[in-house]
Amino acid sequence: MSKLTEKVQQDLIHAIENDELVLPTLPEVALRVREAAEDPNIGIPQICRVIGNDAALTARIIKVVNSPLLRTNKEITDLQMAVSRLGINYTCNLATGLAMEQMFQATSDVVDRKMREVWNKSTEIAGICHVLCRHYTRLMPDQATLAGLVHQIGVLPILTYAEEHNALLADSISLNHVIEQIHPLLGDKILRTWEFPEPIAAVPGQYQDFSRDSARVDYVDIVQVATLQSYLGTSHPFAQMDWSRIPAFSKLGLDPNVDIQADEDLSAAMEAATLMLQ
Repeated sequence: MSKLTEKVQQDLIHAIENDELVLPTLPEVALRVREAAEDPNIGIPQICRVIGNDAALTARIIKVVNSPLLRTNKEITDLQMAVSRLGINYTCNLATGLAMEQMFQATSDVVDRKMREVWNKSTEIAGICHVLCRHYTRLMPDQATLAGLVHQIGVLPILTYAEEHNALLADSISLNHVIEQIHPLLGDKILRTWEFPEPIAAVPGQYQDFSRDSARVDYVDIVQVATLQSYLGTSHPFAQMDWSRIPAFSKLGLDPNVDIQADEDLSAAMEAATLMLQ
């Protein structure tokens, strides 16, 4: 580990432990959506009012509901129809996840590129999560999608820090090393600060623990398998691991030696799921 990496890690961990690190805040629209969703008497018109203030988000949700993955026989053209089709919980989780894209933007080109890279990877993994969840578990696909979209949220404060520290920004190897080491810890902290439900809040801190074996399949397992699948056929270290030793596969009822993307239907579904999030 380089001296720079070590110093940055110590600085960041110290800042986390002393609550001195400025954590990103949820976008306003996501906050309002989550607040609305907690009201047991909320109806579709109220949710539509909250989301409808954000034209871009409204358009994204209508795009999702018309995607090949969820498409109904008639095209859905307005938010009210979209929420009726998806349901309130599904809409709220989707809106929260999609609203986060606006957080992955920076003022400097280098950091902006890196943030887009992280967001694109997150949407790819979220798309795979959606499909794995629907085909192999009885968990909620909207929660699995949200888990995929937020599993790398801990990268944000590190990149914000890098934007203010040129030495780290100029040394991409050290930057990547710091991200790998610390983003799980930071992601855990952020989602708990945002009061995300435990099954999703646990994801950033645990999805890279490949020996983890919980009593039953959960969103950490789904994100873990989706992450591994996303690197299949690449030179990434995750693709070189012995997947047969990873409990998450058997909990999903998946053969670790089978490339699920070779299944034409599943592969098409994953592509559609990823596209609908981009």
